[in-house]
Amino acid sequence: MAMLATKATYQKYLSYKESGEYWMGDIPEHWEIKKLKHVFQEKKKVTNPNLNCGSISFGKVIYKADEKVTEATKASYQEVLAGEYLVNPLNLNYDLISLRIGLSDINVVVSSGYIVLKNAIKLNKSYFNYLLHRYDVAYMKLLGSGVRQTISFNHIANSLLAYPPIEEQTAIANFLDDKTAKIDRAIAQKEKLIALLKERKQIMIQNVVTNGLDPNAKIKYSGVEWIGEIPEHWEVKKLFGVCRFVRGNSTFSKDQLLSDGEFVALQYGKLYKITEVDEKYEFYVNNEFYKDSQVVNHGDTIFISTSETIEDLGHSVFYKRNDLGLLGGEQMLLKPNMDTVNSKYLYFSSTVFSKELRKYATGIKVFRFNINDLKTIYTPVPPIAEQNIIVQHIELQSTKIDKAIALQKQQIEKLKELKSTLIDSAVTGKIKVS
Repeated sequence: MAMLATKATYQKYLSYKESGEYWMGDIPEHWEIKKLKHVFQEKKKVTNPNLNCGSISFGKVIYKADEKVTEATKASYQEVLAGEYLVNPLNLNYDLISLRIGLSDINVVVSSGYIVLKNAIKLNKSYFNYLLHRYDVAYMKLLGSGVRQTISFNHIANSLLAYPPIEEQTAIANFLDDKTAKIDRAIAQKEKLIALLKERKQIMIQNVVTNGLDPNAKIKYSGVEWIGEIPEHWEVKKLFGVCRFVRGNSTFSKDQLLSDGEFVALQYGKLYKITEVDEKYEFYVNNEFYKDSQVVNHGDTIFISTSETIEDLGHSVFYKRNDLGLLGGEQMLLKPNMDTVNSKYLYFSSTVFSKELRKYATGIKVFRFNINDLKTIYTPVPPIAEQNIIVQHIELQSTKIDKAIALQKQQIEKLKELKSTLIDSAVTGKIKVS
């Protein structure tokens, strides 16, 4: 797979001409250029409530949970069949990342706001799926008007598209199917390795905060099933014996966050995917949201107390900054008793006992727990001096694992760039595919 990460040398066509579209650039001299409306026609709306609901997600037409759509809404949905192209033309300026055009391989009904395209002439559908992905990323997102930047078929109808001879369309599609599949497999392998590294890190933390660092230490049963055995000289305490709890109730929303301000804004939507708030975190509010009871200090641990997924419930974040933060809603705060517990040790412990907290989760579509649930949680507490050593050990081992994860992420980004470059070069004829 290392072969994929290097720049392969491909032949070029003998002569080129201007395409008339900057996102395609020059294309092979013998390729045709056609308006989109001459290649595709907009499919007239057809309702079919017997089909499952669908939508488009990152260039793939997928099934959507029918139970989230009312019968009346579903009755208004339009049909898109396998072999037709689905275009999401809504709110382009709200999302500059997702791929919004996809060739469907399933039969579903989708929102009537979507555009469904059928080919008007003979073409290789896979080739045009790749070409339209490129069109989407490089051009379509710049179209439209209004606050939400929503477009119609008329906005794209006169766009110019490359139209190679059919046999070349097929060759390009086969080439890209092969190359992108290999790249996707390489990415999947690296993502699997990242998941294993994260799991190894969590297992390491769990072992150290429950068993300590001395393999020869005398042990005893902790009295708590999920903790199990601990060193004999350790204590087991209820969580409220080592820290104070604060329920987040600040009212600022994601739309009210500033890039600069008086207080760090600890908003739920910005925290549930990170592990610490440091100087890279740049979301703020001013003093109109200030409450003494909601102040977050260096060393505090923030707990996600409400989530749409059980996996994110109880996710904890360490507050590493020295300036003051303000706690947003859907979260709880653990303020450590510094005479009893090292603040970073409490944070590492929280990544372990958070799994125990999930047993108290209530809800179906949204899960939550409350402060009274926190009061039932026990945690092992070594002597402070030993906590300090444990924290140093975890940070050292975590740094090594984090570097390995960062390396895999860098390689994934390079593979994604290679994939994008290959698609762009092949569908616009910058490289010759035989």
